Amino acid sequence: MGNLDLESLVIDNTAAGLFRVNRRVFTDPEILDLERQRVFEQCWIYAGHESEIPQAGDFRSRQVAGRPVILVRGSDGQVRVLLNTCTHRGALVCLQPAGNAKSFQCPYHAWTFSNHGELIGVPGDDAYSVAFDRQELALAQAPRVESYRGFIFIGFNPQLESLVDYLSGAREYLDLVCDQSEVGMEVVGGTQLYSMRANWKLLVENSIDGYHAPITHQRYFEFLVEMGVDAARIRRMGRGKSLGNGHAVIETAPAPGGRPIAAWAPHFGEAKKAELEAIQRRFEERFGAERAFKITQTNRNLLIFPNLIINDIMAITIRTFFPRTPDYMEITAWALAPVDEPPDHRALRLDNFLTFLGPGGFATPDDVEMLENCQRGFANREVEWSDISRGMRREHPLHNDELQMRAFWRQWHGLMTLSPTAPIEEAQAVAARA
Repeated sequence: MGNLDLESLVIDNTAAGLFRVNRRVFTDPEILDLERQRVFEQCWIYAGHESEIPQAGDFRSRQVAGRPVILVRGSDGQVRVLLNTCTHRGALVCLQPAGNAKSFQCPYHAWTFSNHGELIGVPGDDAYSVAFDRQELALAQAPRVESYRGFIFIGFNPQLESLVDYLSGAREYLDLVCDQSEVGMEVVGGTQLYSMRANWKLLVENSIDGYHAPITHQRYFEFLVEMGVDAARIRRMGRGKSLGNGHAVIETAPAPGGRPIAAWAPHFGEAKKAELEAIQRRFEERFGAERAFKITQTNRNLLIFPNLIINDIMAITIRTFFPRTPDYMEITAWALAPVDEPPDHRALRLDNFLTFLGPGGFATPDDVEMLENCQRGFANREVEWSDISRGMRREHPLHNDELQMRAFWRQWHGLMTLSPTAPIEEAQAVAARA
């Protein structure tokens, strides 16, 4: 590993309230190589949602953690994640991004595989000896595949803990998303694909960073005020929280941009106000006032380590990203919505989604510009450290503090140094010093 000292890349001094990350983690190709081995191949990685393949034979082919895979519902109704490589010479056997198929045929030599992965067709198979084993040559599957409430994850380490255990405290926040419908949530048709000339971990930080929002996204908040939102609602209150295993969340209220599930905002129109209030009452009858408020009125930005973001804010986005080089990543995003949502609510949701979260919305171009700006700044190698200490001495961290980022970095550092440690409870440490 040359002169790479992984242990020294993070300074975590809870007693002094100091947390810093060496900027080499954003620029060094050797670190990226290790991340592929020690992070992405040692964690559960989001692959897709069951609603994307509702019928037998439905498939989606995509890159997951840099691997080409096929997310498919077989003719038997079982969801599988097949590795998209022919067992003959390696070519991709599925070149289409989505569809319905009983089989996949390799374009190189026409070896054909069922949607379960079995090898069912080999041109000129009489040329092979009795040692030729079709079962052995079936399409490989991801070593681990599990789902939680429709969210499908894969793992490349067969020894991974169960998905439920891995999700830890993040399950509570996934439940707040999934409980927005009694019949289930679905990925809305259409995928956003874009890229960024920045290190992937910068997008992790950015996605759970409440500190930057009123500055970087000032135009959006000005737009809301112009649309009739009370400026006082923009001054949100909330908290950051570590959820275990590197997962983290920031949650805030009120929701100035509204929430199509049941939180009205002026740009929704007066006609929607009574309708959303009635929906809110139904949630309260179903869950009680406190949980109903969390589900419908509270915004949350959820990180599931290492690279899944679920922003349940003015709309719901599922976002994943993967690095190609230390300074370049590819991002994929989808909208999530209740299956039983009326068409006019769906239209409102998608308008809200695109206004802020879309590639041409108020937020995404701002964030792309800022993260690429950071990456350019890292060329000044004389400035070695980024500071992530905000709120470290606070007993109850706020949403615009950086506890949630520190949760990510502690997990990252433990995996990279092969020495995972027990989670640090900053609030307890602060209380003990008081």
